[in-house]
Amino acid sequence: MFKIKKIFVATFWLVIASGMLVLLIAAIGKKNKQHCEDYIIKIKGSQDKFFIDKNEVLRILNVAAAGKIKGKAIASFNLRAIEELVERDAWIKDAELYFDSRDVLHITVKEREPIARLFTTGGNSFYIDSSCRRMPLSDRVSAKVPVFTNFPEKKFLDATDSTLLIGIRNTAQYIIKNPFWMAQVEQLDITPQYTFEMVPTIGNHIVKLGDGNGIDKKFHRLFVFYKEILSKTGFDKYSVLDAQYEGQLIATRKQ
Repeated sequence: MFKIKKIFVATFWLVIASGMLVLLIAAIGKKNKQHCEDYIIKIKGSQDKFFIDKNEVLRILNVAAAGKIKGKAIASFNLRAIEELVERDAWIKDAELYFDSRDVLHITVKEREPIARLFTTGGNSFYIDSSCRRMPLSDRVSAKVPVFTNFPEKKFLDATDSTLLIGIRNTAQYIIKNPFWMAQVEQLDITPQYTFEMVPTIGNHIVKLGDGNGIDKKFHRLFVFYKEILSKTGFDKYSVLDAQYEGQLIATRKQ
């Protein structure tokens, strides 16, 4: 009786395994016959106008998939590999791909957000994002971000240059979050000592900010000086405002 029961259990699981195998083979066969019926591209970004359009995303996808994606066999898609190739584009931060039940490929890409525009000593220009990643200029959209000049023209950056980029990022992020400084900061010049000198929109003076450390406190001291002093004397009375030292602001009158 016990032997018969064992044979019955073994036969039961054999039937189950055989059924699963048949279903698996059928699913694989169905997938091999399925093709990409269509695609939907969505672009996410922080601005109303995007630096990359759907046609450019489609072009990147076709290159990554080694051919036009519409009509291509679904079994031939390596979605993770395609995502990684799409993310190599300078303007794309993240990409997600999946097929729905109607064999439609959904593509969602998230743009990188520029936080500063840099002009190099060699006359070139590019954007950076919050990770200090370089991004080329776009013919479609011009980002309204703080401008930094005199960035060193180098193919490979050393540790000092990387520290400078971090200072640029910190300074730019602070300015972007403050509407007053977005309006008042015309540009920031990088000195040979890798410090920042601000050129204001209103006022014929230069503001020395030092490096990017403690930039919030430096701008706070400058704002207090603007409010308490320059609002009464005028913005052209001083030639240099030095806010780089802790707890003080040094103002130099014009000769």
